[in-house]
Amino acid sequence: MRHSIMLKYICSFALILLLSPFQAIAQTGFDDLPDPTQPPQGVEDVNKVVDNTPDSIAKALMSRPAPGTTRQGNHPVLFLIGNSTMRNGTRGDGANGQWGWGFYASNFFDARKISVENQALGGMSTRTFYTDLWPAVRDALQPGDYVLVSIGHNDGGEFFDARRARAVIPGNDPDTLIVGFNNRTHRQDTVYSYGYYIRHYVSEIRARGAQPILMSLTPRDAFENGKVVRKPQSEWLAELSKELDVPYVDLNELSAAKLDSYSHWKEQYHFFGDKIHTSHYGATMNARSAAEGLMACQHPALDALKAMMINVVPDTWKVDRSQGRPAVFFTGDSTVKNADSDDNGMWGWAALASEVFDESKINLVNAARAGRSTRSFIREGLWDKVYNSLQPSDYVLIEFGHNDICSITDPKERGVIPGTRDTCHVYRMEKDGRYEVVYSFGWYLRKMIDDTRERGATPILVSLTPRNEWPTGRIERRNDSYGKWYQEVIDATGVAFLDLHNLSADELDKKFAVRRLPKNKEKAKARIAKIKERAGYYFKKDHTHASKAGALLNAESVARGLRAISSPLADYLR
Repeated sequence: MRHSIMLKYICSFALILLLSPFQAIAQTGFDDLPDPTQPPQGVEDVNKVVDNTPDSIAKALMSRPAPGTTRQGNHPVLFLIGNSTMRNGTRGDGANGQWGWGFYASNFFDARKISVENQALGGMSTRTFYTDLWPAVRDALQPGDYVLVSIGHNDGGEFFDARRARAVIPGNDPDTLIVGFNNRTHRQDTVYSYGYYIRHYVSEIRARGAQPILMSLTPRDAFENGKVVRKPQSEWLAELSKELDVPYVDLNELSAAKLDSYSHWKEQYHFFGDKIHTSHYGATMNARSAAEGLMACQHPALDALKAMMINVVPDTWKVDRSQGRPAVFFTGDSTVKNADSDDNGMWGWAALASEVFDESKINLVNAARAGRSTRSFIREGLWDKVYNSLQPSDYVLIEFGHNDICSITDPKERGVIPGTRDTCHVYRMEKDGRYEVVYSFGWYLRKMIDDTRERGATPILVSLTPRNEWPTGRIERRNDSYGKWYQEVIDATGVAFLDLHNLSADELDKKFAVRRLPKNKEKAKARIAKIKERAGYYFKKDHTHASKAGALLNAESVARGLRAISSPLADYLR
């Protein structure tokens, strides 16, 4: 056969000698992920399960939907074909802190029109998915379906070994093949090129009346000349898409370009546990890149699919930029934004920001949300909405703390790890059994600071507002906990710091503090109660939330603080 090489199995020793040149070639351009069943062992998750790729196939098959079972009536199905970068872990639910981007792909499709079925499985190569899993998916295809093929990370290594036997020959040559005895399947086997398998996926998808889509691989945490390494499969797939007239999305380039634009710290936290598998942040980024690539693809075969897509344009705040005014975004909890409507109700200080800022010079955007912590503000997409809205010359005031140091797994899901260490842990949530990697208070603050700077805007860290607590006859100061953590974040990032906590506390002390309390405990207790009652003018319903007067006091403290630190934002004050 032209350009082909036929290797016959003689004995295991001879086979190794004959295959070694091809093994060296096959490892070029592939990741050849380590086998966690061999030393060193895989990473133990919170359920005491050693669960890294390749997965326990038996368990994983039980947790994957049977091909085609997500179909709603006569609606089409978008099938996802890939490996652990698309669907990670035995159950694919992030129990090991790693997520595949297929977990989030459905966020970009209208479930009333199409279902997204993630048929990916960790440890699969282009070849082993085709031989072991593809037949069941292929048989479930119906006319009008779509199949997105993005696979190849596991295509390196041994051709016929007993543990995996998943390698393919690099490139697209249709005639190159290699024959030997497969020690995994215990039968004679033939291995073809990467392009050979892709061509067969495409032809068999079309034979069922479905539409194939080729997509390159996710990038990994590897650098060359200061940029994320691009995978060679991108070139191979680009060639095949032209040859076969198939829609192609270069996910590798789309996500790698984003990673290149991030700080090194941010780029790294998009991965978890190793240099290829993604954290929640990396998986959501790849899912968005995939959606953006599909929407941008000009191939007419995707027109109907695009009509079923949603959320591709990122959510942003509508800011009037017509006069070139910058914007200041206020982020935080209920002490920043509350009901803000009843003169006798609870108020956040940013609702009264117009009392201290000149709105003819700057746009005021109150992006805070009651009840949120650093963690929940980011998880719920509230921070992304700010991040997506930022332009150079904007400012972001970041004020959190009241809701952060509490239970991590309770139904409100807002607690963080106390402190500022660059640390995290996988937790299982009580409300729905969902897994989440939770970081420290300082980590979330650093993320928002880093994101703001990435967009060319200026972050300002703001300490939490004081509470109506007077343990010594003077208002409570939380400088040994939050104050210490803010300072550690300042030292690590050099961010500008506005000490709202102590500025407003100083004002309240001037009004209500006493030099000393009575020695008699009962009298001291009564005196503290009297102070709290008088100071209650600035609070509403509890010791944390401000009245309108208290919110104005805090807004005025913000203005004084900006002037005290000589912030350029002070130029926009009244």
